[in-house]
Amino acid sequence: MAWHLKGLGSQTLIITGATSGIGLATARMAAEQGARLVLAARDENRLRELCNEISLNGGQAVYVVVDVGDKAQVQAITQTAIDTFGGFDTWINNAGVSLFGNLLDIDEKDYHRLFDTTYWGVVYGSLEAARYFSKRCDGYAGAIINLGSIASDQAIPYQGMYSAAKHAVKGFTDALRMELEHIDAPVSVTLIKPASIATPFAEHAGNVMDTEPTLPPPIYEPRIVARSILYCAEHARRDMYVGGGGRLMAALGHCAPGLMDKIMSAKVVDLQQTSQVEHRRHFALQEPATDMRERARYSRHVFKSSLYSRASRHPVLTTTVLAGALVSLVALAERRSKS
Repeated sequence: MAWHLKGLGSQTLIITGATSGIGLATARMAAEQGARLVLAARDENRLRELCNEISLNGGQAVYVVVDVGDKAQVQAITQTAIDTFGGFDTWINNAGVSLFGNLLDIDEKDYHRLFDTTYWGVVYGSLEAARYFSKRCDGYAGAIINLGSIASDQAIPYQGMYSAAKHAVKGFTDALRMELEHIDAPVSVTLIKPASIATPFAEHAGNVMDTEPTLPPPIYEPRIVARSILYCAEHARRDMYVGGGGRLMAALGHCAPGLMDKIMSAKVVDLQQTSQVEHRRHFALQEPATDMRERARYSRHVFKSSLYSRASRHPVLTTTVLAGALVSLVALAERRSKS
């Protein structure tokens, strides 16, 4: 059966990790487009501040203080959505955190903490949403949108455990999608795979390196990801890469894995280290981030748009344009051969 998703202006969205980076950009953009929001994160002050900001701009939002690594707390999000807005239409599992450094140097408890947030938070949220949507009978589908990463396809040295968690998120998301299709549940399941994004991600990550961490290029603006997420809230897509550079990395890793291993080990370790000595003691791995920023400063160039991501949101138009370009090139080649 063909299921249809509601228009964004008629939807209620749940967003985890809503007070920073991609989650914050998505919340603000969704509110601008008329969606009602249920915002989840660990810091109540920032959540309250964000809800007030959205309300002052004419939007509707409610918050839930949640550690997504706790199943019972995640379940409370559903009840808040029902009590406030009568339910929800899209659940966006965005919360996540990373660890920088050699796998041999990282404490085991930090491994577990990373998986609690970055993997189990996605699992708990997805299953909660799937159970809710499976009972839906209003003729519309619900959307589960999980934030994977290029690291879901291509492991990144010195972010080994984050890569493992994002690989696990991909495996879980793909299996959940197939199982829901098998029972013809009215659910769209999407995996978003961003490249490096200029959020405070690196600042909030755990770190055992001697220098402050950064992200390898190419780096893209957070709102590029937000647009892709909200597109998938209205259009059922299996997965979507964000950032052409990241898509190229994933493709090379698939086609030439041995070569990609050599490139990653030779170049990417150094590209994740700055010249600044590590001095931070506050990591979102253990405590909530309190700065409420979409964007962080990066010394490298940050792409403000992505032609690849824009094209991904308009596949029919892109195919038409590419076909037209191919026809033009063939015609040009023929004219040159005759001259």
